[in-house]
Amino acid sequence: MEAQRCTWRGMAGDPLYEAYHDTEWGVPEYDSRALWEKLVLDGFQAGLAWITILRKREAFRAAFDGFDPETVAAYGAADRARLMADAGIIRSNAKIDAAISGAKIYLAMRDRGEDFSDFCWSFTDGKPVQNAWTEDTGVPAQTPLAVEVAGALKAKGFKFVGPVIVYAWMQAVGMVNDHLTCCFRHLPIKEMGR
Repeated sequence: MEAQRCTWRGMAGDPLYEAYHDTEWGVPEYDSRALWEKLVLDGFQAGLAWITILRKREAFRAAFDGFDPETVAAYGAADRARLMADAGIIRSNAKIDAAISGAKIYLAMRDRGEDFSDFCWSFTDGKPVQNAWTEDTGVPAQTPLAVEVAGALKAKGFKFVGPVIVYAWMQAVGMVNDHLTCCFRHLPIKEMGR
């Protein structure tokens, strides 16, 4: 018998999407660089389906030098032109500029002694919010907490961090456990958050 998963549209039978759901989505992430990478990728997702970004993720990682904030923050006009010419990623001036400026903000926070992970997780007291949704129709697109986090990110200067994008990011990095209660990943993810 096959394990029961969340009922994401388009996931059933897609090995890449299923693997992402089964091994990565909702796992609490505390690494600052990884949290920033995912925030950038969720920003690129704006207006698109996540599977589009997932299929291009390795191309994004190659194009953005492994999402090393030091390297990305130093990007100039030639790098920006290179990225806009890269068919492997989403070519959007605004989103590319947001990634570069986001790297600068990330480094400025670090230089002030403010760890990006500590900042992100401070909104949940360092532990994932444990939800108990029984069906996808109950899972919100945003929450008051996502509005708060989005506002704090915007106040720091980050772009493409509206509440819907931020909530999707919070779900992905395990700040909230939104695996359905019937999903085989719900309880293991819940255990990771204790």
